[in-house]
Amino acid sequence: MSAAPSQASKEEADSRSVYVGNVDYSCTPEEVQQHFQSCGTVNRVTILTDKFGQPKGYAYVEFLEIEAVQNALQLNESELHGRPLKVSAKRTNVPGMKMFRGRRPYSYYGYMPRRPYMPPYYSPYGKYPRFRRPFRYRPYY
Repeated sequence: MSAAPSQASKEEADSRSVYVGNVDYSCTPEEVQQHFQSCGTVNRVTILTDKFGQPKGYAYVEFLEIEAVQNALQLNESELHGRPLKVSAKRTNVPGMKMFRGRRPYSYYGYMPRRPYMPPYYSPYGKYPRFRRPFRYRPYY
């Protein structure tokens, strides 16, 4: 078996998984598993955390059977630790969707490649010329 799961096996696992939102920060994966045990056999519970290890407030529950997903969707708005859970089918990540995140591609307005340095034009008499180029504010150049 290869180290990295193939795209097909990831999609197959995603089809057996549900997204669970509004999970209490004090919840453990075992408690989430217990909550969804009635739907079918839980294969894995993943509570996502930030870079400091703090829970982000949502989880993914993967079942062994695809049929369990429909049962799990019935638990939408059910309460765990006094908070109503948001349960929906897990969306499959589409590779290539994160192509342009944050900065736009450079052909877009503000992000042109740097131009070569042009010394300012001085007239032979030591004064700036009357016509000056309009200055455009560029914070990152």
